[in-house]
Amino acid sequence: MPHEISLLAEAQRQFLICSACRYCEGYCATFPAIEGRTEFTAADVGYIANLCHDCRACSQACMYGEPHEFAVNIPKLLGAVRLETYHAGDSGRATLVAGAGALVVLLAALALAGRWDAVEHPQPGAGAFYAVVPYLWMLVPALVLAGWGIFVLGRAATKLVRDVAPNDRPAARDWFGALNDGLALVYLRGGGDGCYYPAQDAPSSARRLFHIVLVLGVGLAFAATLAAAFIQEALKLLPPYSLLSVPVVLGTLGGACMLAGGIGLLVLKVHPVARAGAAPEMTKLDVAFLVTLLVVAATGLLLLAFRDTTAMGWLLAVHLAAVAALFVTAPYGKFLHVPLRLAALLVFRIEESRRPPSG
Repeated sequence: MPHEISLLAEAQRQFLICSACRYCEGYCATFPAIEGRTEFTAADVGYIANLCHDCRACSQACMYGEPHEFAVNIPKLLGAVRLETYHAGDSGRATLVAGAGALVVLLAALALAGRWDAVEHPQPGAGAFYAVVPYLWMLVPALVLAGWGIFVLGRAATKLVRDVAPNDRPAARDWFGALNDGLALVYLRGGGDGCYYPAQDAPSSARRLFHIVLVLGVGLAFAATLAAAFIQEALKLLPPYSLLSVPVVLGTLGGACMLAGGIGLLVLKVHPVARAGAAPEMTKLDVAFLVTLLVVAATGLLLLAFRDTTAMGWLLAVHLAAVAALFVTAPYGKFLHVPLRLAALLVFRIEESRRPPSG
């Protein structure tokens, strides 16, 4: 509690300085949201923190940053607030434990079911994956974990909107505007030139580009899953499917994009400049999340490449364990930034649409 109080007090102090200065007003949504308030509740500070995309353009331009006595550093402050909303703590360790635990549980289940022979000597052909791990054993845990994750993430996003804008009902244009701002990563442009890392004194669009590629990869992988479900349930054809089939093409492109975007972001996140401007806990959280995504993508591509070999059974087990680890940790790790940021962008759109025109 004392830490939360000190963060709130420091936010009040720095926000009032920003409201008086307004030099960074046009950089992103963070500063109009600050300037529209004279007092800040804990909910307001959390909302503003999740509007920030950590481009660090304001820190680069700020005339009141260290060594000035005001010591304003909005990205660092809001990063600390976001850590509170993510419940970061030991999230990096939790991801590793979840991954190992998911693998152990899966392998134990296979042993109990007497399927070791299928794992070690998988047979190619229709339904080969299900000969190793039965269909319902894949489907039911995935639905349960996904359902729980959606519930937790949705509850967090809903709470942010209700706490900050309890009496406002978003219009359709607010929803579409927030979704566009989030998917297009409008505020990762750093006021137009890009983020100020990996080079502290030169803007770069690399982070936004890698982020877009990663999100595209996740979207393609999800589309591949939907396409495979349609082929299996509607056309009654069991996987694995041909290399030129829709699920395989989408999954391959998705995995490649996830690897390219994830590796690019990982390199940026561990760069000394990036780490210097972020709390160590946030860096651990970012790295744990990216590594989990990369393991999911890499094991999926390896499974595709070696699905007709004796390695298929083990690769399937490892891939399913990686997916389970991602699902287990999603509601409690860095993946929280997705619904929270979209919720914050929605509140900002609501506020902007209600704001009287200047002049």
